[in-house]
Amino acid sequence: MTQLSLGKKPFGKTQDGTTVEEYTLSNGNMEVRIITYGGAITSIRVPGKKGETANVVLGFESLEDYLTKSPYFGCITGRFANRIANATFKLDGAEYKLSPNDGSHSLHGGTKGFDKHIWQAKEIKTENEVGVELNRTSPDGEEGYPGNLATTVTYLLDNDNALHINYRATTDKPTIVNLTNHSYFNLAGEGTGNIFNHELMLNADHYTPVQDSAAIPTGEVASVEGTPFDFRKSSVIGKHIRSGHEQMVYGRSYDHNWVLNRTTKEDGAIKDGAMILAAKLFEPNSGRVLEVLTTEPAIQFYSGNFLTGTVVGSSGNTYRQGDGLCLETQHYPDAPNQPDFPSTVLNPGETYDTTTIFKFSVAEE
Repeated sequence: MTQLSLGKKPFGKTQDGTTVEEYTLSNGNMEVRIITYGGAITSIRVPGKKGETANVVLGFESLEDYLTKSPYFGCITGRFANRIANATFKLDGAEYKLSPNDGSHSLHGGTKGFDKHIWQAKEIKTENEVGVELNRTSPDGEEGYPGNLATTVTYLLDNDNALHINYRATTDKPTIVNLTNHSYFNLAGEGTGNIFNHELMLNADHYTPVQDSAAIPTGEVASVEGTPFDFRKSSVIGKHIRSGHEQMVYGRSYDHNWVLNRTTKEDGAIKDGAMILAAKLFEPNSGRVLEVLTTEPAIQFYSGNFLTGTVVGSSGNTYRQGDGLCLETQHYPDAPNQPDFPSTVLNPGETYDTTTIFKFSVAEE
């Protein structure tokens, strides 16, 4: 018998008096909370091996904190997740100058990206899923991007403890698009400490090295073999977290893009757009497991390097370096300026359509 439920209540008001709503999705075993500001996931409560539930994402209790302090907690990032070098790209012979918000570069859509807007919401209820559909049109020229981009992000929770996130967008001018979710996970529970004991598997033989601490890719696609970036077999994250490897120094630890394996051993065929397992995260004390499946070609593993103890989370505890990690499914960073990277161009008449699934379980003992 299904225990799916969907609730809605006000989360707070912005300075101009606009109400931000909070939606609660539940299947009787797992609960997800999402607000209309930035489409942010504020809480994911899942059981551990002793039946105890915990919130496994970092976040805040108040809207004010999301408005003023959030380092992209749980939000939709766009129009272009990750970085674009020198906040500039060329498309069809025209040069577009974006809003620089990460030194001279553009990060996660610019100064006021998708994470800093209120989305229009519509409830979804079916026999097997509950969710919320979020809609927003980014106007032509917003943050420097061309085209009116009509965007829909749908969150759906099923009975198998899987949260499905679908991203769809259309445009009336050629443009670039790269959308993701920026949740910070800690499977031991939000506010309990760092994630260094978590064990991570990444389905990737290669990653994209960066030039320096600005984290712009060199354009190379490098093997993970013999480096701290080799997570092909599940490895304890803390094993190399303080590595002196040049790339680890640039990122202050892990903050890189892994190229997902999309070939089959049987025929070597490229499986572009197919849903594959990208990552698997395990926390041994609670037994909680997170599997990340996606249709995207890459994933950014970020180990929370810039959490500095200056913000207080929903638990009442401060967040310090490594207290959460992100697994951001995506196209490659700076793809518009890297001709050998998969294209992020969206043309009129086409539909940007990607899906990522966060599936939770408890490991068998």
